[in-house]
Amino acid sequence: MLETSARLLRLLSLLQAHREWSGADLADRLGVTPRTVRRDVDRLRALGYPVNASPGTGGGYQLGAGAELPPLLLDDEEAVAVAVGLRTAAGNGIEGMGEISVRALAKLEQVLPGRLRRRVSALNSFTVPMLRGPRGPMVDPGVLTELANACRDSERLRFAYRDHEDAVTRRTVEPHRLVCTERRWYLVAWDLDRADWRTFRVDRITPTPPHGPRFTPRTPPAEDLAAYVSRGVSTRAYATAAVIRLHASAEEAAQGISPSSGVLEAVDAHSCLLRTGAGSLDVMVIHLALLGFDFEVIEPPELTERIRVVRDRLSRALG
Repeated sequence: MLETSARLLRLLSLLQAHREWSGADLADRLGVTPRTVRRDVDRLRALGYPVNASPGTGGGYQLGAGAELPPLLLDDEEAVAVAVGLRTAAGNGIEGMGEISVRALAKLEQVLPGRLRRRVSALNSFTVPMLRGPRGPMVDPGVLTELANACRDSERLRFAYRDHEDAVTRRTVEPHRLVCTERRWYLVAWDLDRADWRTFRVDRITPTPPHGPRFTPRTPPAEDLAAYVSRGVSTRAYATAAVIRLHASAEEAAQGISPSSGVLEAVDAHSCLLRTGAGSLDVMVIHLALLGFDFEVIEPPELTERIRVVRDRLSRALG
């Protein structure tokens, strides 16, 4: 059994990690009796943490608004990892995150011992982030937090959604996960009106509270949600889809093909399959020509014929 002080920190961490806990669940996590949990909750309240309790069979404990963070205990590696994460956050597509990261780093350095402060300060001063490709649209951190909370709490979400043609629709969904790429954030959710899984760009979402009620999470559409979103934004979203065999390993191809451009599948040590999409066959030809790899068209056959047409046109231009 944990000592009282360590147990209180563990209890506070659990309350911050989940919206609501039953007394039995907390007792099981802490290895104590429900009576001990009640006493520890009273101790947290005496320390100024607002822990709310709801009676009854479906009741439980919930950390109220205004709670403060507990002291942070970081070893050397954790302190460096936090610093690296804060530096990287400056370019992750969340509006204002660069300024927020600088403030957080300043606070972190204030509470670190001199030895670690010098290491983190050196990392902060002599590291310059380099972003691959152009930045995508910026995401409001408040919206991102609101979506993450709804996913965590299994709470229905209502929002206005603007599509690529600027048409706005009202959506009610059961949010499941947020998926981020180098340039964009996506929400994977079950669309109640369409009775199917959908992927939404977060920068196009405007939440319209109130949200709720709670729901029982469904089986996700895929085990690998990153690959699922990649297929959706790189293939299913386009009028023309293609399967291409690249004469390069999947690792080599991944250096130049982002998840939002296509899905790679290894064939052997020297080749891989690329599943991708484009607005038309002509755009697909240009897309493939600029990849920088030799390739073969697996499907559709119309793409092979279109490549011949473009080849002949280019030959005439050279002639």
